Amino acid sequence: MLKQFTKVAATAALLATPLAAWAQDFTIRATANSNEDDEDYDGLVVFKNYVEAASNGRIAVEMFIGTQLCATGAECLEGVAEGSIDVYISTSGGAAGIFPYIQVLDLPYLMSDDRVAEAVLSGDFVRTLRDRALADSDNTIRLMTIGNTGGWRNFANTERRVQTPSDLEGLKLRTVVADLPVQLVEAMGASATPIPWPELFTSLQTGVVEGTANGITDIMGMKFPDAGLQYLTLDGHSYMGALWWMSNENFMAMPEDLRRVVVDGFYQLQQATFASPKRKSIQAYEDFVAGGGDIYVPTMEEKAAFAEAAAPVYDWFRENVDGGSEMLDALIAAVAEVEADLAADYSSDLN
Repeated sequence: MLKQFTKVAATAALLATPLAAWAQDFTIRATANSNEDDEDYDGLVVFKNYVEAASNGRIAVEMFIGTQLCATGAECLEGVAEGSIDVYISTSGGAAGIFPYIQVLDLPYLMSDDRVAEAVLSGDFVRTLRDRALADSDNTIRLMTIGNTGGWRNFANTERRVQTPSDLEGLKLRTVVADLPVQLVEAMGASATPIPWPELFTSLQTGVVEGTANGITDIMGMKFPDAGLQYLTLDGHSYMGALWWMSNENFMAMPEDLRRVVVDGFYQLQQATFASPKRKSIQAYEDFVAGGGDIYVPTMEEKAAFAEAAAPVYDWFRENVDGGSEMLDALIAAVAEVEADLAADYSSDLN
């Protein structure tokens, strides 16, 4: 594939100011393995609009939605490392094969709500992840920002209402093909079955699995209620982070003023993906209930029981994931700092 950041025509080298000419025209080729109904697409549209406008046309953004440029996380990240893909969005599971500690975002019950998650993912914790990923990729893959792709993961199933961890015992739950989600499901007493996303509808329909852990927009977007998924428990065990990666070589090839435009563009993208699931989930929840779905919100005591049942997963993560202990400590510290700031804000705003 062609190098993503393209120079102007080769004849520019003959001009009196070749470096200035070289910096005039960059193209960012960005891919998301999703569709135009997804939060990733919403974010890219905002990114494209902002970057092209703020750069006065010096940067063009080309969007490739689906699998035109690459099909899997490993393949896409390899393209980023080689510079043949400029921007790629992955889930933590999609990047875990290369950066296993990224799965820290999937650890359950560490971030309590949107305000906490959005503040944590806008701060130095992301820079810690970026530095580690750059070092581990020989300075080829740069983490630009972390947004959202689907809200919060919640337990959903075809069999019964789940109010406590014991209600999950014996259920066959689908997980992504990664170790950490399997550990979580088994800690809850359920049976974990790794299944690729495109096969989940049929697996629910045929009873190969009886449940999953997803956000409501994904559940309704994939029409899982038609496959028998009727029970949803809003335990919100993990924030569905969207990791936006960029070719570090191509990013650093740009002059500083355009790098700033790109960084600001990713801020705009992040804010769009924070907002998109909130809006889309309103209709999704209404449609779920209208179709006969049962939604249960755990009490504080019940949610504490879920968190207690999940505690062994943290020890497993520290002991088995390269860089896991370091990243878990960094996330815990970031959450504590944000919660302290929010407590001070509430104290001021409520009185």
